[in-house]
Amino acid sequence: MEPFDELLRGVRADGAGVRRTEIDGTRVLPGLTLYAVASGEISVRGQTAKAGDILVVQESVAAQGRASVVSGTYEVSTAVARRLTSVLPDALVAPGEDGCAEFYAGIGADGPSVVADRLLDWLMVCALKEWFDREHGDGWLGAQADVVVGPVLAAMHANPERAWTLALLAKEAGVARTTLASRFAKLVGVPPLTYLTEWRMALAADLLAESSATVASVARKVGYADAFGFSAAFKRVHGFSPSECRSRCAASA
Repeated sequence: MEPFDELLRGVRADGAGVRRTEIDGTRVLPGLTLYAVASGEISVRGQTAKAGDILVVQESVAAQGRASVVSGTYEVSTAVARRLTSVLPDALVAPGEDGCAEFYAGIGADGPSVVADRLLDWLMVCALKEWFDREHGDGWLGAQADVVVGPVLAAMHANPERAWTLALLAKEAGVARTTLASRFAKLVGVPPLTYLTEWRMALAADLLAESSATVASVARKVGYADAFGFSAAFKRVHGFSPSECRSRCAASA
């Protein structure tokens, strides 16, 4: 599976307000914001985005330069999407190609629109995909490229409802359980079944926020046979119960 298929589901430019901005001198850039550089250049933490490039910032960072940009600030609205942004660097630059600067200059020329929002979404996906292919990232994001851990992560993501055991996951990787456990923990930072629980609870939080499904139904979708065991795991990971998540998670979304 593509690393960003599900992870970008909650990173969208709806309401972000596509802006055409002139940056002159030093400015503090908020996160999570995409800047498509139409002309000039911007330098952030040793990286320079020139005309045609895309700059994505994660936190409020100081930028220097003079540039004409098209930008949009995103709200990361789902627990799954927050897992992606948590491993991105504070700032990244995706190099552009011939014609990109002219294309950027035309986005939002007639004011904010749904089309401009979707173009910004597309640019964000392209920028993150280019960065991932080039840098691979750290933790679970980079581990998806590993020949042993990658297939295991893909299996967990594709079928979170399956009754996974360490033995079944090791079979997906074609290695011994001890080999998988050691390699997974080294690359991802946590044991395989710990990661599986965290992934399931992120999915569950989004399901609870986005639908009227019962707690028992959500539990089954993320691999729990009963609501009691699911509720205990959910509270252990998130610090509050699935029922509380109805209001908390929906409000954050």
